[in-house]
Amino acid sequence: MKVKAAVISEINQAYRFETLNLAELKDDEVRVKIVATGICHSDDALRLGHAGFPFPAVLGHEGSGIIEKVGSAVKHVQAGDHVVLAYAYCHHCEHCSEGIPAACQDWLALNWGSVHSDGSPFFTRDDGSVVNNFFHQSSFASHTNVKESNVIKVSKDLDLRLLGPLSCGLMTGVGTVINGLKARPGSSIAIFGTGAVGLAAMMAAKISGCSTIIAVDIHDARLELAKELGATHIINSKNSDAAELIREITQQKGVNYSVDTTGVTVVMKTALDVLAIRGVTAPIAVTNQELTINTLTDLALSSKNMIGVLMGSSVPQFSIPKFLVFFNVVQFPVDKLSKRDDGDDINQASADSLSGKTIKPVLIVDKDYRA
Repeated sequence: MKVKAAVISEINQAYRFETLNLAELKDDEVRVKIVATGICHSDDALRLGHAGFPFPAVLGHEGSGIIEKVGSAVKHVQAGDHVVLAYAYCHHCEHCSEGIPAACQDWLALNWGSVHSDGSPFFTRDDGSVVNNFFHQSSFASHTNVKESNVIKVSKDLDLRLLGPLSCGLMTGVGTVINGLKARPGSSIAIFGTGAVGLAAMMAAKISGCSTIIAVDIHDARLELAKELGATHIINSKNSDAAELIREITQQKGVNYSVDTTGVTVVMKTALDVLAIRGVTAPIAVTNQELTINTLTDLALSSKNMIGVLMGSSVPQFSIPKFLVFFNVVQFPVDKLSKRDDGDDINQASADSLSGKTIKPVLIVDKDYRA
């Protein structure tokens, strides 16, 4: 099948649209016509070379669309279903069996493996050369083949153009606070970076009952939105010492939790430094920057903890429907976070995201779709 896709041929190059050949469905796959897809920080990180990935490739992993065809072994969805696309997992390893698919033994192979497990490609050019897949999804294409474990069925009453970012950025932010940090009612939290992931984390802090929610960023407009959405305090770290102000806000105790979504070394260190005794920080950005810590003075002496959280430690098939309820309950304005762009304008949308102009770009791939 011929599909239109935005292809990255080399690190730090712009997206270029190509007509590619999409492989035949595997038995456990479904074919999805993409309606819309978010651009995630991870997509930009790979394109810019901040995380190793083989090119040429079709990126994109916050897709939403409509199933056109299912493989012979697919049991739970059918053609015509509206779906959000998340990450793939194996279902049968120890961690999947324990209900923690984000820790799937085959997670890297399935989501960063670029080709099928049998070595066959997802996409090829007419000359036979392979164009790699990302996240077993590659939603920067008109159509894509994904595993059944990638898809979450949603109501046809919901606007698919709003839902794609739920599957990565928003799920990561919400899940980090609820599943990873397990924030307690009455506790304090500082969130560094108020993009889509950070604002979702802030929403989760509000749902969890945190009494002190501190948003830190360098963009005043984003901070004002954070305040509107529930931050009790906002700090522009470009103009002030965030660590000093956080200590003042917490009466020199520090915060119980912190989340870093920036991946910037000095910010990750600040997120650790501002913790209270027995505090926990979660650095969750895709980054090529490194962090050096002293395990005695930075961690042990204050019983601090730093944890890794992937995809919000969420089970997409359960978490995304729950998040939809959260958004309705707290009136979380997904539309305020996202800016819809024509799918053909992917390079400008990516630039706007990197500059901070847009919090969450959403590319409209199927221009004929009507909610």
